[in-house]
Amino acid sequence: MEDKKITIIIAAHKKYRMPEDPIYFPLHVGAEGKKDAEGHDLDLGYVKDNTGDQISLRNPNFCELTGLYWAWKNLDTDYLGLVHYRRYFSWKKKSQDPFENILTGGEAAELLEKYKVLVPRKRRYFIETLYSHYDHTHFKEHLDTTREIITKQCPEYLACFDKVMKQRWGYMFNMMVMPHDLVGEYCTWLFDILFELEREVKEKGMEDYSPFQARLYGRVSEIIFNVWILRMRETGVLKAEDIREVPYIYMEKVNWSSKIASFLKAKFLHQKYHESF
Repeated sequence: MEDKKITIIIAAHKKYRMPEDPIYFPLHVGAEGKKDAEGHDLDLGYVKDNTGDQISLRNPNFCELTGLYWAWKNLDTDYLGLVHYRRYFSWKKKSQDPFENILTGGEAAELLEKYKVLVPRKRRYFIETLYSHYDHTHFKEHLDTTREIITKQCPEYLACFDKVMKQRWGYMFNMMVMPHDLVGEYCTWLFDILFELEREVKEKGMEDYSPFQARLYGRVSEIIFNVWILRMRETGVLKAEDIREVPYIYMEKVNWSSKIASFLKAKFLHQKYHESF
């Protein structure tokens, strides 16, 4: 791995403490059109996602995917990954300071000697499937329309889609590290689906959402990443032993009482989520 370059972009929309390890690449997502208090273009000190081949203006709906798209199209690297400014992979706990526990370049290189794909540890829902959880917290029409698109565009993925919808776990957050060419294959498949979903959502008038619920394409992608992974395994592109689950950490405290209460209200009282936790 000494001659292989690993680049993990950090999707960020505000100034924040960043890891110093050179594998990390802070990226200002949704930079297009953002202004500071004086009316100047907002400058966080990070590379912006509104240069080169980019979809920066879609950030309110696509979230960190505008960063993934930019990195896919514009970065020259052997391995490409995505994390968030408040959520990272973590291999070994070394300190009480969470920033000291972020996956290092050396640890990433060691893992990628053995595995092709790094994914976050499974998020388990226990009393929900991925489909029912999305239905209770967001709007199932997004997934139903996605299924229709897959049926038309890539029907060979349909069985995997249906199987994933019944799972009670998933690799979430759009976090991963893969060889750049594999990221390219994934992104080609992903954005073909999402751009068509965007067109159909507009056509069907399914756009009257709060800013929180409007981030639907980023959320749909979290789920269908699992569809793509399953299809790669079933076709032999990836083997089970090529994929390594890696723990992840939050840089800030999670309000678990609010998160669990909202989860139960969504499940039993059909109250949609209205904020992140």
